[in-house]
Amino acid sequence: MGRIVCVANQKGGVAKTTSVVSLGAALAETGLKVLLVDLDPQSSLTFALGIDPDDVEISVTDVLTVGAEVESAVLPAPEKLEVLPATLDLAGAESMLLPVENREFVLRQALEQVGSRYDVVILDCSPSLGLLTINALAAADELVVPLQAEMLSHRGVGQLLDTVADVNRLLNPRLIVRGLLPTMYDGRSTHARAVLADIGERYELPVLGPVPRSVRFAEAPGLGGSILVTSPRSAGAKAYRDVAAALMKAWRVAAPAVKKATRKAPVTKKAAEKSAAEKSAAEKAAAEKTVAEKTVAEKAARKAPVTKKTAAKKTAAKTAAKTAAKTAAKTAAKTAAKPVEAKAVPASKKSTATRATKRAAAPK
Repeated sequence: MGRIVCVANQKGGVAKTTSVVSLGAALAETGLKVLLVDLDPQSSLTFALGIDPDDVEISVTDVLTVGAEVESAVLPAPEKLEVLPATLDLAGAESMLLPVENREFVLRQALEQVGSRYDVVILDCSPSLGLLTINALAAADELVVPLQAEMLSHRGVGQLLDTVADVNRLLNPRLIVRGLLPTMYDGRSTHARAVLADIGERYELPVLGPVPRSVRFAEAPGLGGSILVTSPRSAGAKAYRDVAAALMKAWRVAAPAVKKATRKAPVTKKAAEKSAAEKSAAEKAAAEKTVAEKTVAEKAARKAPVTKKTAAKKTAAKTAAKTAAKTAAKTAAKTAAKPVEAKAVPASKKSTATRATKRAAAPK
């Protein structure tokens, strides 16, 4: 079963919901699977995650009062989170749980259904010490107490720690107080610095943070995310990342190997023009290189490769031509040097021809 963290303080206005959203987002950013549970009838956590409570069909009220399954009520939320939402009906859940046997353990039994699916479950409690908060403390493994760095916040912390001691003794012996989380801290104030130095010694508890005061926290819900998304480089975002890292170190949990998305720097007009010029030059160089390679290929194609067989054929042809020329020359020379022999005429034919000649020459 995953680790269950309760974020509680019966004093209102100490940034409980902001801490739940920001801390959950910081843990999910490391790759852990996180479920947020809204236990406040005001439904601030549900609304902060971009969900309209009026549109919720199955809520944490149904899980606690009529035994609805947690899986059927869980909704996806931004930044890889999941939420068990709340509605205004949760205000009547405490009175409905009063006659139930073991009513302090209803939430624990419900979360056991899905505990293995999540690495961390964070409970956002209402600003009271009623039955819903008791259920959260009975189900949790540890408690984080957000408080303002102001003197009046000390009274609320003292009362909460007394309740935690009773829960630890009677209902949940494994519950520990992980630490105090000073919120809305203004380091410029001497009073805030004095309170921050005092609370750790006064309650003998670890001090997480502090989280600085910033208008970025108020802007984040309207922008549709936690401060880790809407203002990721702010001091507030860094503070919650540090708190998440401290919790994981205490749990001895290593962040899963996940590929982090890198933020791209904004592209200015000058940078865009430079990039376009570099791209054009690269394309021109590539085109020139292609033309040069094509020209070399065409020249190489004109010259047929001289193989060993082709060379032998050429040599044989040259030799045959030379031999034929020599033979023809010799034959012509022999013919020119040979005398022409006169054919002998027979005597009978000779005397006949002589008599014919004399007859033709005699006068008539």
